[in-house]
Amino acid sequence: MISIDDFKKVEIRVGKILSAEKVADADKLLRLSVDFNEGSPRQIVSGIAAYFPDPSALVGKNCPFAVNLEPRTIRGLESNGMILAVGNADGFFSLLEASPETPPGSTVK
Repeated sequence: MISIDDFKKVEIRVGKILSAEKVADADKLLRLSVDFNEGSPRQIVSGIAAYFPDPSALVGKNCPFAVNLEPRTIRGLESNGMILAVGNADGFFSLLEASPETPPGSTVK
């Protein structure tokens, strides 16, 4: 269990996926360029490639991301956030999505 104060430390904002491509020599990774209305897009590396054989299907989606995680280098690429999704042990997977009208950078409350 964590306290509500710990949970409040996680900043979750909606980002619009501008591009998505497979990471070379990595079966599970996609490199996303995401607009959070910060002036320039963020690069986010995510292990969701198995669920998106055509990564371009992600372009234009508004999804929630944890945006205040420390940057992490994955396969030589700096990742500056984490996309949120749901799944289970049986292989079910679904991205969480905000409505298309949600402005990039909106805070999840």
